[in-house]
Amino acid sequence: MKRADEQQALRALQAALAAEHAAVYGYGVVGGRITEARRTEVRAAYDAHRARRDALAREVRGLGTEPVAASAAYALPFAVPDSPTAVRLAAELEDRVAGVYSDLVRATTGARRREAAGALREAAVRAVRWRGGSVAFPGLAERAGTGTDTGEAGPSVSPPVSGTARPTV
Repeated sequence: MKRADEQQALRALQAALAAEHAAVYGYGVVGGRITEARRTEVRAAYDAHRARRDALAREVRGLGTEPVAASAAYALPFAVPDSPTAVRLAAELEDRVAGVYSDLVRATTGARRREAAGALREAAVRAVRWRGGSVAFPGLAERAGTGTDTGEAGPSVSPPVSGTARPTV
């Protein structure tokens, strides 16, 4: 791989790791608001995102770089007072993760690309389960009109909350 390609892949890996940190946080919120009937589904998604997060951190370390750290807190895209909004948040989390993995697919090759495509597929399937419907191109619809470049995506910073800026979930 050329040096520029390596840097692009590393940026995309770090963005995927940041998205997984945000998803783990977000599923903590979802789990606190979801009905008992869907708690197993939340736990499975939470565990899947933790496993992906840990694997990405190991991969970044293996490339000789310090993995991006999780934020202490994340600003939610909307209030989550009840189970229906928790379901909506879960679908949003999966859409955002899928978008970042689509960037990773585009930025990498070989086994890393296959792994990213698998993560994109898993996020898209979870989003469908939460939403009850699918989108034509999972991971790409979320990118329409965002102006993000490969590897530059990740949790964005929302306006300060209580005097501190926090990345959004």
